[in-house]
Amino acid sequence: MINKKTFRIAISAIFVAIILVQTFVPYIGYIRILPGLPSITTIPLTVALAGCLMGPGFGTSIGLFWGLLSLFIAYTQPGDIVSMLLFRNIFIALVPRAAAGFIAGMIGQAAKDESKLQKTVVYTIAGLCTSLANTLLVISITSLWFMNNPAALLQSLGQTQNSAPLIAILLSVLGVNGVVEAIFTAILTPAIAMPLKQVMKRKMS
Repeated sequence: MINKKTFRIAISAIFVAIILVQTFVPYIGYIRILPGLPSITTIPLTVALAGCLMGPGFGTSIGLFWGLLSLFIAYTQPGDIVSMLLFRNIFIALVPRAAAGFIAGMIGQAAKDESKLQKTVVYTIAGLCTSLANTLLVISITSLWFMNNPAALLQSLGQTQNSAPLIAILLSVLGVNGVVEAIFTAILTPAIAMPLKQVMKRKMS
């Protein structure tokens, strides 16, 4: 039997290391499809797993760590001007990431019985909601923050002639990335979380 505190520290170190690799190794955590627009990210999967396996507090912490890295990258080596404009804002960088981890943990707690079907459904929903929460909160906070002065953001998005509300423009431009990320996270979260949960139970028993 492993001491719970030691086990939690080890798991924390593993998740931090995974997010560092996803952030700094090209084409692992961020996959660029369209030049000039934010990359599709696989990191919501890691955050969803953290929340599902270890609970909402741990998920929030891992999500917050991702947000801090997003803030750091936006200032030091932004991959595109849109990411620079968005994630240099502390609220846009931190709040959606932390909230995504919390949501993953809250939903993941519903997987309490031994039913494989129930766990699959719960973890699928957790993965889907983790990714969507991140995307929708980024879009919502961005639309509020740039509501009175959207010129620079619209120019970077190539939407200077678009008269639609800013939130509608953001949904149309960034929504494709969000949908791809949500599908990816929803499919892989149960596939990875379920066997890991069994391993963790054995280690703790």
